[in-house]
Amino acid sequence: MNSRTRPSPAPRGRSASPSPRQAPAQVRIIGGRWKRSLLPVLEAEGLRPTPDRVRETLFNWLGQDMSGMTCLDLFAGSGALGFEAASRGAAAVTLVEANPRVARQLRDNQYRFDAAQVKVIQGDAFAVAAQMPGASFDVIFLDPPFAEDWLGPALEHAARLSRPGGAVYVETDHALIGPDAPVPASLEIVRQARAGAVYFHLLQHKVPGQGEPG
Repeated sequence: MNSRTRPSPAPRGRSASPSPRQAPAQVRIIGGRWKRSLLPVLEAEGLRPTPDRVRETLFNWLGQDMSGMTCLDLFAGSGALGFEAASRGAAAVTLVEANPRVARQLRDNQYRFDAAQVKVIQGDAFAVAAQMPGASFDVIFLDPPFAEDWLGPALEHAARLSRPGGAVYVETDHALIGPDAPVPASLEIVRQARAGAVYFHLLQHKVPGQGEPG
């Protein structure tokens, strides 16, 4: 659910892989205040919104009511995840998008929904994340471009920015298993599933005293 623009430095490692799906022209919000509302999806390299059935599973995991929660979508793309959270009552949702044209579309949607709780930031995902104070978010959505090796640094930022007990959603083209999975020690995978070529995971920020290293 992202568009491909180059955020700052990413480590090399896993070879690039093509996007497993083509972006639709629009996606539908599936729950909450704006249920059935459509979000247009621009043609942009790497932009592939999270499918409806994956979002449905995710919000079953998170709980249908997001009231009072603060959320961050670090690679916002169409904004489907962030607007879905806002539709379900999230108190504050920050959407970060590097592509200026895609960010402009997010602001248009924000205006259309009169979504005062949604904030759109156009800029480099990692540079923006580095300026944010730690433990700021209850839920963080990570869906970086599959063709880039950005997952490791994105998870490191998420580990710092999520609150103890908070959730981090990760969408990838491979399962986060094995010793090479770039999951920080403060995060643990609590749910995972697969839909076609897409693997999606729910991680939780460990609460101090419950297995998190000092």
